[in-house]
Amino acid sequence: MNKNGSISILVLLLGLVIVIAVGGLVLFTATQFTSSTRTEAFEKALTVAQSGAEYYRWHLAHDLSDFKDGTTNAGPYVHTISDPYGGTEGTFSLTITPPASGSSIITISSQGWINNHSDIKRTVVTKYGLPSIASYAFLHNANVWFGQKINIQGKVFSNGGIRMDGTHDSTVQSAKNIYTCGTETGCSPSEPKPGVWGDGGPQNLWQFPVTGVDFKSFALDFNKMQSAAQISGTYLQSSGAYGYHLIFTPDGNYTIKKVTNVQNKQGWSVENGCENLYQDIQNETTIGTYSISTKPIIFLEDMLWVDGVVNGKATVVAAKFPIDINNMNIWIDGNLTYLAKDGNSDLGLIAQNDIYFALNIPQIFEINAALLAQKGKVIRHNYKYQGCSHFNEAVRQQLIIYGSLISNQKSYWSYGQGNAGFGSDPVSGFSQREIIYDSKLYFAPPPYFPTKGEYEFISWEEK
Repeated sequence: MNKNGSISILVLLLGLVIVIAVGGLVLFTATQFTSSTRTEAFEKALTVAQSGAEYYRWHLAHDLSDFKDGTTNAGPYVHTISDPYGGTEGTFSLTITPPASGSSIITISSQGWINNHSDIKRTVVTKYGLPSIASYAFLHNANVWFGQKINIQGKVFSNGGIRMDGTHDSTVQSAKNIYTCGTETGCSPSEPKPGVWGDGGPQNLWQFPVTGVDFKSFALDFNKMQSAAQISGTYLQSSGAYGYHLIFTPDGNYTIKKVTNVQNKQGWSVENGCENLYQDIQNETTIGTYSISTKPIIFLEDMLWVDGVVNGKATVVAAKFPIDINNMNIWIDGNLTYLAKDGNSDLGLIAQNDIYFALNIPQIFEINAALLAQKGKVIRHNYKYQGCSHFNEAVRQQLIIYGSLISNQKSYWSYGQGNAGFGSDPVSGFSQREIIYDSKLYFAPPPYFPTKGEYEFISWEEK
């Protein structure tokens, strides 16, 4: 009997099993290796994409206005990343969306991949913005006094000293360690005081001295704003009369009228004493009605009155050329509010000199805006000053400012008996004051509102 054939069959079967097992192991190993390398490529692609976003952030730090990667092309802009041996390891492709008209927010879309797996791509989208100068509830360039019955929601900063007798929920910062307190902050005779002092608080939020804010560095370009108004807004030269009256309406429009006659109502200020204030409009003629959506920047080379309900995003400038020798003021003669505080409406009011709260205003007087007095201050005059004026309507129940206030000189609007301070029971001004910072102003200010500093991070997401 021949047994060799049986052994050969067993050997063949065993060999076949071994081949299948080894082949399966090889296939499994190859599959795992491929999966591992693709997973690594997937992770590295995100790193490359992020490198692209970081690169353009670095680029913006060196040129705030270059949105074409140093070229004149529309993009996308492709760059490679080298490995340690001088070869090319990865590539990213950038799509840059520059800020919309009047905005400061730039969007960077970066798609990245490694070269040996170019089919695996990942995309990150980052947003950066230039912060506006409306970064505080109050930003002052002078000594300032916050009296009793004032409540501030938001940061306060001054290059001068601060007397704080009110309440607040954020930092109160002064660039001064010690300053000379005079009558402007309730000291008579003058005496040295800490940078921040007073009976208010919480005092653990008081910080001084801190680095000052350079008001001269603000990118307040009146020529640029004038050009923007001429091209895509409303621009009017001198009225030849008393100025203009700007009225916002809830339908998203605004009407401009020429003021042809005003009544004098005397008031007193710290700087000028008793003044003739031609503020009470008696006669006016309509110039036109315009849409905020199509004409969002308004530049008027004259005095200005403004009130109404704002539905949209707009910036209003009262300034006259030559800028250095003219001083246009803005009167707010009635409530100036947003249709809704939902982010769809923003208003910037920029006065070449002062912003005034008029005599004949509502008992609860509300302003929704970023207020900027470039050379001057934001005040309501003393309308019950002995020997100047004595109006029964001098005191109002409440002032509400929702937005931001930026003032070169000391701003004030309440007067105690016999002085120009913030008395707890004023003889002229507002019994209660509520100041609320609109945080949307930081990165999304009104169109063409001045910005400062470098681009800051806003958001990151993977697409």
